[in-house]
Amino acid sequence: MRGIYFEQFHGPVGVKELPDPTLSPGGVVIRVDATGICRSDWHAWAGHDQEVSLPHVPGHELAGTIAAVGLEVRQFALGDRVTVPFVCGCGRCEFCLQGNSQVCPTQTQPGFTHWGSFAEFVAIDNADFNLIRIPEAVSMVAAASLGCRFATAFRGLSERAKVQPEEWVAVIGAGGVGLSTVMIAKAFGARVIAVDVAEEPLDRAQEIGADITINGRETDPIEAILQLTGGAHIGIDAVGSEVTARQSILSLRRRGRHVQIGLLPSIGGLPRIPMDRVISYELDLLGSHGMAAKDYPRMLSLIEQNLLRPDLLVSQVVNLEQAAVQLVTLDQHPANGMTVLDPWLR
Repeated sequence: MRGIYFEQFHGPVGVKELPDPTLSPGGVVIRVDATGICRSDWHAWAGHDQEVSLPHVPGHELAGTIAAVGLEVRQFALGDRVTVPFVCGCGRCEFCLQGNSQVCPTQTQPGFTHWGSFAEFVAIDNADFNLIRIPEAVSMVAAASLGCRFATAFRGLSERAKVQPEEWVAVIGAGGVGLSTVMIAKAFGARVIAVDVAEEPLDRAQEIGADITINGRETDPIEAILQLTGGAHIGIDAVGSEVTARQSILSLRRRGRHVQIGLLPSIGGLPRIPMDRVISYELDLLGSHGMAAKDYPRMLSLIEQNLLRPDLLVSQVVNLEQAAVQLVTLDQHPANGMTVLDPWLR
C-alpha cells in the first residue's frame, strides 16, 4: 500500500510503498476512503505522544470499506461502510463494560499505538466492539470528520458539560474542533461566542451559527465575553494552549464549566491554570477524550436529519503528497475548517 511515513520525530515526511496491514483474528482491514488531517497528527510527528514508536504512519480520523475480515469477527462483513472512534477499547475492562471505552486503560489508537489511516489501508482490532456502520445518507468525507474533533466536541458538550438551551458557550479557537463545537452547541440551542485571531475562521463560525465573534488580536476576549454575557456558562478550549485554556476559564461565570477539548500536552512543563479562579468561582474543569462507539448512533441520527452538517466544515480534500506537506506545518498554519485526505486521489 501507499502511505505517509516518517522515521524520526520532527524528521522528513514522505509517501512510499509500505507493507499491507496485518489482519488479526478479531479485527478487520479497512480500505481508507477518507481520513481527516488533525493537529493531533502533528503532535504524533513531533514526538509529543509517548505511544508512538518509529517508524510510523499517522492518521486517526477515518472512514472506509471493510476489505478483509478476521475469523472471529461476527457482526461485520466485507464491503461494510464503517468508521471508528479514535480511541478503540478492549471491550472487557470495567470502563468499557460501563460504556466508557474512550478511557479504556488498554485502548488502541490508529495513528498512535499502531500505524494509522494516512494510507490506503489500516488495520483495526476488536472490530465487533469498535466499528460503527456509516448510514448511506452520510458521505465518507463527512464520516471521516467525526472520529476525533467532531465526536470529541459532541461528547464534550452533550455529556461532559451537559449544555442546555439558551446557555452561553464561549469557544476559544475556530479551527476544525472549534467550528465543530460551534455547530453542535447551536444544534443544542445554546448561544455561542466564537473567538479566534483571524477573520476567515471567524467568518466561517458566523456562517454556521455563531451569535457573536471576537477577534482576539483586536479585543481582549475575556473582558469582551464577561461584558457581553456576565460570564459564559461553558467555556471550550478548542486550541490546546496555556493561553487559550486560561481565556476559557477566566471567561466563565461563577459555577461555570470549562471543557478542555484541544490537546494540551505538557511538552514545556505542566501548563499554568488559574486555579484561584477555579476555587473561588467553584468552576468545573472537564476533559473530553473522544466518544465510545456505542454513543455514535445519536450523533449520526442528527446528521441524517441534517441537524448537524459536518460536511460543511470540510474546506479541502487532498492527496497523500499534499497531506505529507501539510502535516509538518499544522502548528504554524492550521487549516481553515477541516482538511480530509483521500489516499486514492492522484
